[in-house]
Amino acid sequence: MGSKGGKRPVLRADKRQTTAKRREKAAKAPAKSAPANKRKASPRTSRRGGSGGGRGRGPIAWIRRLFGFIVGLLWSLTWRVSVGVGLVLAVAVLYFYSQLPPATELIDGRTRGSVTLLDRDNQVFAWRGEQFDSITEIHQVSDNVKNAVVATEDRRFYRHFGISPRGVASAVKINLSEGRSALSGHGGSTLTQQTAKLLCLGVPYDSDTWETEAAYEDDCRRTTIWRKVKEAIFAMAMELKYTKDEILVIYLNRAYLGASARGFEAASQRYFGIPAAQLNPAQGAMLAGLLKAPTRYAPTSNLARAQDRADTVIKLMYDQGYITAAERDDAWAHPATLSEAAKSNTGGYFADWVMDTGPNFLTRDTTEDVILYTTLDQRIQAAAEGAMRDVFEAKLKEGSEAQAAIVVMSADGAVRAMVGGRETQVSGAFNRATMARRQTGSSFKPFVYAAALDLGYTPLATVVDEPYCIDVPGSGEYCPKNYSRNFHGRVTLVDALKDSLNVPAVKVAEAVGLENVRKIASDFGIDNELAVGPALALGASESTLVEMSGAYAGILNGGRSVHPYGLRELRIQGDDSPLMGQEGGFGERVISDQAARYLVYMMSQVIDAGTGQRAKLGDRPAAGKTGTTQAARDAWFIGFTADYVTGVWMGYDDNTPLTGVTGGGLPAEIWQEAMLRIHDGLPVTQLPMALPSAADLQTAEAPRYEGNTNSARSNGTEQRRRGSDNLAERVLQDVLNLFGRGN
Repeated sequence: MGSKGGKRPVLRADKRQTTAKRREKAAKAPAKSAPANKRKASPRTSRRGGSGGGRGRGPIAWIRRLFGFIVGLLWSLTWRVSVGVGLVLAVAVLYFYSQLPPATELIDGRTRGSVTLLDRDNQVFAWRGEQFDSITEIHQVSDNVKNAVVATEDRRFYRHFGISPRGVASAVKINLSEGRSALSGHGGSTLTQQTAKLLCLGVPYDSDTWETEAAYEDDCRRTTIWRKVKEAIFAMAMELKYTKDEILVIYLNRAYLGASARGFEAASQRYFGIPAAQLNPAQGAMLAGLLKAPTRYAPTSNLARAQDRADTVIKLMYDQGYITAAERDDAWAHPATLSEAAKSNTGGYFADWVMDTGPNFLTRDTTEDVILYTTLDQRIQAAAEGAMRDVFEAKLKEGSEAQAAIVVMSADGAVRAMVGGRETQVSGAFNRATMARRQTGSSFKPFVYAAALDLGYTPLATVVDEPYCIDVPGSGEYCPKNYSRNFHGRVTLVDALKDSLNVPAVKVAEAVGLENVRKIASDFGIDNELAVGPALALGASESTLVEMSGAYAGILNGGRSVHPYGLRELRIQGDDSPLMGQEGGFGERVISDQAARYLVYMMSQVIDAGTGQRAKLGDRPAAGKTGTTQAARDAWFIGFTADYVTGVWMGYDDNTPLTGVTGGGLPAEIWQEAMLRIHDGLPVTQLPMALPSAADLQTAEAPRYEGNTNSARSNGTEQRRRGSDNLAERVLQDVLNLFGRGN
């Protein structure tokens, strides 16, 4: 492009119009007409003008505005209240969270310890207190246990945050449909909430606050709306504090599973005799099934019922995918069964008695876990229980409420078995072997003859069985009579005891001195207030079966007293050295060995040819004594072989007289049946007895003693006592001479 003078022309942009000029120009331009196909907009009606049907006027608009106001107000209140409740809930959860200790501190929350009782072979046979064995990690229990508990109690356990609104709603619906209140019956609680309840929402037991531990536990289990709210808050705090497995471990340790078992490890040992880590699906299901009602479903109470409940749990496990169809079918085909120790469930009376012999702070009220080593022989215990059961079923009328008790011990007083009543599978029941003080009847007579034999007389010494009366100061005339109402004239001591004659027993007791008889009986272990009159010789005093059996053990062992005992040793679980040793056994000598051996011979004749013939054991030598009290309110048979002493008592708890029963009847038959079972397989051993010789018969005749003028009556005619060759008179003279006195 060229230019004049060689200069490049200056380029300039067109002038832009100002905004005002553009507006002015636009205003002067002619308006364009609207397209023909577009509709002309109708002028708007004023909001405030016009008549009905407008948005801003009329009743519909007013209702709309009112409804909107209410909704807005409710929404405003709702979110404000929700925020407030949320803040309060968060504070409450954080408060409980701050109070929760480490999970390991919540594993054992018992206020009492446990007591495990071992028999003479150190095998467990009973438990007392709250049996416990801790689980500290979830891998210490079988997956079968964990899965069974989750399937049964809370299938959403691993998915919720401590509470389950769906579960609560479902539980309320079920309760209402079944005619109960919303909170009665099904609770809809999660496993975490159940754990919170087991922890009593963090409130520990305080003896100053609660009258009893039972009252404290009842309060923990109360169901109220306020408590359910606290439970939910506590559960959420636990979910924040602990892992799911830690919560489950706490639950598995604290849950009560019947039969004094606290926690799944203790229950596994109690029912199956194996650790919880070894439980198969059937066993795990049975334990999980106990959670619904531990006492009702305890397999030791009703095994069939426990197995039925376990079948339901197995189905739940299968439905939720925890076990295969093959495992389900196998569990149904092979249900869990009890261990031998749990199955036998013997020795309840013995266990209670042993617990009472130890100090309470180490037995019934112990806060430690204690092991008691005892003298019980489970084979002998089962034999005694079986003998009583079988004889009663065969011989007693249906519906009879007669009771019986049995004690079996060794000659040193070590109790091997104890049955305190017809119901044998018990705990805390009335023990008729140790608690019932009953008149002993003629079973007391061996102590009368023990006094005479210890003074030097033999079984062949004689005494006259005749009508006989004694003036008892303060009581009047006392005239003993024989059970048969007959008199036998002069009889030897062995015959008097063999036939259980009353008159000779009273005569001998009077002659040797009632105080002497009383002392011998007391020294042998009959630790009661003994009668002071002549009725002492006929068993008017009261005693317990365990005391009488212990006294007979003294006769068997050669005349030394024994203190019946069942405790060999007491230890704190885990300690190597015992806190207590044996309390019982041999005591002081009461009568001479020769007197004891003579007495054993005399008592052997009771079984061989006397009132106790129903107790014969075939070729095995045995000795014993029958006893029947006035009106047959009590019937006894106590006897022994060279191996064991066994005592049997029978009667009614309310002292109702027995019908047609004497000590030589049913008690002797129970004794015989028990002893046959006890000695099954044992070699025959001779009794430690001494047989009298012909020389004893000659020297037994005593010179006539005329000093005693007690009256006697025969057919209403008063006579002088016949004292020629009378042992009672001879012994009385010897005793009086010994103390330098005479009538």
